[in-house]
Amino acid sequence: MEPKIKQSTKTRRLVSATADKMRDLILGQAPDALIGSLPELAQILGVGIATVQQAARVLEHEGLLAVRRGPGGGYFGRRPDAAALERSLATYLRGRRAADYEALEMMTLLDCELMPAAALCTVAGLLDGLRSLKDRVDQCLGAEERLDFEDDLHSILFKMVDRPLIELLAQVSMRFYRSRPIPQIFEGEEGLRAWRQWRHQIIDAILARDPERARFEAERHRRSLLQRLKRARGVSEHRLC
Repeated sequence: MEPKIKQSTKTRRLVSATADKMRDLILGQAPDALIGSLPELAQILGVGIATVQQAARVLEHEGLLAVRRGPGGGYFGRRPDAAALERSLATYLRGRRAADYEALEMMTLLDCELMPAAALCTVAGLLDGLRSLKDRVDQCLGAEERLDFEDDLHSILFKMVDRPLIELLAQVSMRFYRSRPIPQIFEGEEGLRAWRQWRHQIIDAILARDPERARFEAERHRRSLLQRLKRARGVSEHRLC
C-alpha cells in the first residue's frame, strides 16, 4: 500500500488535471452552455465522480462553473466577472501589504505598452472620442476631476487596444491605488501644469497615429513620475521621523 502522502499528491494532481480539462470544455463553448451532467463528465474525462466534484468546486470558486440541480440541471460554463476579479486582486495586494506606490508604478509601466498600441487604432468613432476627451484636459482642476479623466481616458484606450491582460492589470492597479491613502503626486500649480502637458502630449501622439512618439511620451512620463515618487517618499519618511 502506498503512503498516504503519495496518495494525497496523486489525488491533487488528478483533480488539477481534471479541472484543466473542464476549463477547456467551458471555454470552448458559449457562456452558460451546458457542458454535461456529473456522470457524463466523469465518463468524458475518464475519472471518478468524486474527482469531477472536487474539480468543479475549484472552477466554481474561479467563477467558471455553475452547478444547477434538479430537472434540466447539470454543469454550466460561466465567465468570471471582471469587476469581482479586480476587487479580489486589489484586496489580495492589500493583504500582502504591497508598497503604497507599487500600483502607480505598474500603471505607468502598462501605459508604455498600451499607448503605443492605441496609436495604431483606425476606428473613427474612438479617435473622435479621444479628441473630445482632449478638450477636457485644461478643464480639470482638482484631483477628483483628474481621476475621472484618467478613468475615461483608459476606457477609450482599452477599446482601442484588444489587450485583455493589460486591461485587467491596469484596472487592478488603479483600484488598488485608489484604495490607499496615498498623497497626490501632481500637487499644486506646477503639478497641474505638468499633468496637463503630459496628457496633451500623449493624446496628440495617439491621434497622430505615431506609436514611436506615443511610446516616447509614455516612457518620458514614467521617468518623470518615478522622480516625483522618490521625492514624495522622501517627504513622507521625513514627516514620520
